[in-house]
Amino acid sequence: MSTKRTAKDFVGIAARGVLMGAADAVPGVSGGTIAFMTGIYEELISSLKKCSSAPQILFTQGIKASWTHINGSFLLTLFSGVIISLVSISRLVVFLLDNYPALLWAFFFGLIIAGVWSVIRHIDRWSLPVIAAFVVGAIGAYWITMISPTSIESTPLIVFFSGMLAICAMILPGISGSFILLLLGMYGPMMNAIKEFQFITLGCFAAGCIAGLISFSHVLSWMFQHHKTPTLALLGGFMLGSLNKVWPWKITLETIIDRHGKIIPLVQENVLPATFEANTQQSAYLFYSVLLIVLGIVAVILLERFGNKTVQK
Repeated sequence: MSTKRTAKDFVGIAARGVLMGAADAVPGVSGGTIAFMTGIYEELISSLKKCSSAPQILFTQGIKASWTHINGSFLLTLFSGVIISLVSISRLVVFLLDNYPALLWAFFFGLIIAGVWSVIRHIDRWSLPVIAAFVVGAIGAYWITMISPTSIESTPLIVFFSGMLAICAMILPGISGSFILLLLGMYGPMMNAIKEFQFITLGCFAAGCIAGLISFSHVLSWMFQHHKTPTLALLGGFMLGSLNKVWPWKITLETIIDRHGKIIPLVQENVLPATFEANTQQSAYLFYSVLLIVLGIVAVILLERFGNKTVQK
């Protein structure tokens, strides 16, 4: 894979990272979905896989050879965009999630609907095993979205393993790492750690992310190399099943209060807009929500075109 890129190419890669970071900040949307839609998913997985053999090359051939081996410029640019996004855009995303959740979920609902098409359109032939993989992915993701979140103490070891699990989900299209953190009761603590720059907590989480990325990328790389079509079907199913989580109109059935006194929804039920308004006495913003769903679909089409133009050949 050629790594010769222009400054404009790297700006595009950084922009993808910013979008991935913004998506990963929301429980229900995967940065991996953005990576797939913008045409860099397989390069990302391949580059991460090579990181495990980088130390050997570093000691035998030097820093430059090791950097080239792992496609270092690509990874550094991409993850710089992710980090910048998490530190900055995530604040806006969390604000919208707290104050205008229906509108935010509507936009991501449109993104994922179009994202399903974006994935499965690459499948040339729908055989029985491919259909089975799609169904298994859809049922699996739907089941995950139905699990009630729990709450555990955020010790360094727990933070490390949370990072491992979350990052594996973050690079899977359709499975949100933030949602995995929510299930573990770690979403609030980690978002707070990012906002307050709690370096020890962030360091433990980053270490877990690195371990998870390097190990899980081998599995994904092998799947794409040997079973690409069923893998695409499985990922498309994941995305379809995850729509249950990002349905815009929800009624909260159970809540918890975090250590900062903030009320956090624990169990929610998807309802129709009219039912939402009747139960919450709040506007469903139906017109704007539909508009944002359409906008999300259009955004995917534009992302696909952008990715197709700039993906490295």
